[in-house]
Amino acid sequence: MSFSLPPINDNPDGGWGPSSSNLPDQFKFKDIPYAPYSKSDKLGRFADWNETTTDTRQAAVGVPAAQNARTGAGGRRREGTQAFGSGTASAFAYFHVEDESSFSLVDNKAAPARRGGGFSRGRGNTRGGAGNYTTRGGTQRGRGGFNSTRGGVQRGGRRGWRDWEKNTRTRESSVVISPSWSMLEEIEFHRLAKLRLDVDEPEDLDSYGRLFAYDKTFDRITTKTEKPLQQLDRIKYNTTTSDDPVIQQLASKNAATIYTTDVILSVLMCAPRSVYPWDIVIVREGNNVFFDKRDGGPFDTVTVNENASDPPQDPSPPNPNNPNEKAPEAPSINSATSLSLEATYVNQNFAFQSVIETNPPPVVDFANPNPFYGPDETEPLASCGYRYRVFDLSIQEDEDFKICVRTEVDAYLPGAGNPREGQGLVTIRALNEFDPRAPGAGGAPDWRTKLDSQRGAVVATEMKNNSYKLAKWAVQSILAGADLMKIGYVSRSNPRDAARHVILSTASVRPTDFAAQLNVSFTNGWGIVRTVADLCMKMPEGKYVLVKDPNRPVIRLYAIPASTFSGEDEDVEGFEEEDL
Repeated sequence: MSFSLPPINDNPDGGWGPSSSNLPDQFKFKDIPYAPYSKSDKLGRFADWNETTTDTRQAAVGVPAAQNARTGAGGRRREGTQAFGSGTASAFAYFHVEDESSFSLVDNKAAPARRGGGFSRGRGNTRGGAGNYTTRGGTQRGRGGFNSTRGGVQRGGRRGWRDWEKNTRTRESSVVISPSWSMLEEIEFHRLAKLRLDVDEPEDLDSYGRLFAYDKTFDRITTKTEKPLQQLDRIKYNTTTSDDPVIQQLASKNAATIYTTDVILSVLMCAPRSVYPWDIVIVREGNNVFFDKRDGGPFDTVTVNENASDPPQDPSPPNPNNPNEKAPEAPSINSATSLSLEATYVNQNFAFQSVIETNPPPVVDFANPNPFYGPDETEPLASCGYRYRVFDLSIQEDEDFKICVRTEVDAYLPGAGNPREGQGLVTIRALNEFDPRAPGAGGAPDWRTKLDSQRGAVVATEMKNNSYKLAKWAVQSILAGADLMKIGYVSRSNPRDAARHVILSTASVRPTDFAAQLNVSFTNGWGIVRTVADLCMKMPEGKYVLVKDPNRPVIRLYAIPASTFSGEDEDVEGFEEEDL
């Protein structure tokens, strides 16, 4: 008994199935059409006689839509379950053509709409669709059609819940982008989140300033024993990097490559969490790069509920084309700008009030006096210590790439070691509550009723609504080498009065533990800093600005003229002298 293989005809075209150009004469299926398909098609089923397109009509090619077989709204297919050979012309499809020439409309009287809406089977435009249905606010046609409702007009049917209530006003940039500026780089936040760099412990170069002891009685404050927040006149400097005389001395000795402050560096390290716009001025002089801030910029204030789903909003400016529309006489105390100024005021005064300025315990003087306090100053100096530290950002062993950071601490803890050696240092911050029922509160609970009994819920809400601000505070404390963070909970005495506040409680937390709770990655932060620094080192000497887009998670690097930002005040003074 012998067995012989049948002849196999290869496809010279390189495709699947028999070739139409190379069919043998004895091939008995040569007159039967073949439905081609792509190798990327998912083999869900061999045949589907009820295959429908996106508009719920059978996929018949060459047949008008009005002549297609009727299908209901239930003939939908889930994505990813294509039939074998779907999307191609079906040579085996059966088309039933209706004879509509004899059709005539008998009754054209509209049926009364039932209350609450009712579905109706229609002909013409709604054939094969979802039909017409009437609602109390108007009429909708099919899926994705025109929708006229009481709340307004929408395209594409129903979108989100109460979209008309959401404030979709776009934010403005923190700095006006001039047309003469040239954009050099654009980096999305999702790319920044993937960067990693491990950095060793820093080296302390020098310390300046004077520290007072933290008042431990503030740790025993509760909502039942609240304490009024006092307004104290103290001087605390927030000088930018280039104006720091100590950094200028260190730069002349080539102590590092990058020079900045902890406030500016924390903004960059936590940039993927930011929502509001910000900008960093970058100056390259030789082999040195300085990260600066603008006077009156976003670094001088504290944001409120920046990461909330519905953050506080500033009122819209009046329409210049409408002369009858006027700006509000007084801004709301719950607007974004007013809350930011209030939070800055609360932070400063809480730090001033929560220290003991008289002996005992003794005042601790660092190795050098405050570098910014001149002999002409008459107001007392606030408790503040500056520690200049150097971090090594080198990637290779033969590389010398360091960053010098001016860090700040606010007080020291008595009995926790020698503050001059970096022991027992404390940073003091404050969270403020304005009105839990006001727009922009972010669903925060009432602190007076929940802070003592459900502190975890209050902390979780603040971590959600102020993720960026709290992450910056944790990074600043770790950069300064502080052992503890003191976070005060300050609320208004009356929700309608933004001038008087009370202290409800104070929490103590280690900065490293707090950063872990916030999921702050220091390796990612250093990776962002090194990436931006490498971009600046590739550029020639000059002035640049790193700008956070006000409405998108993107940062952009611009090259700007050397006189930008610094020449504005000089021009104003020159005009005043000419007028005199």
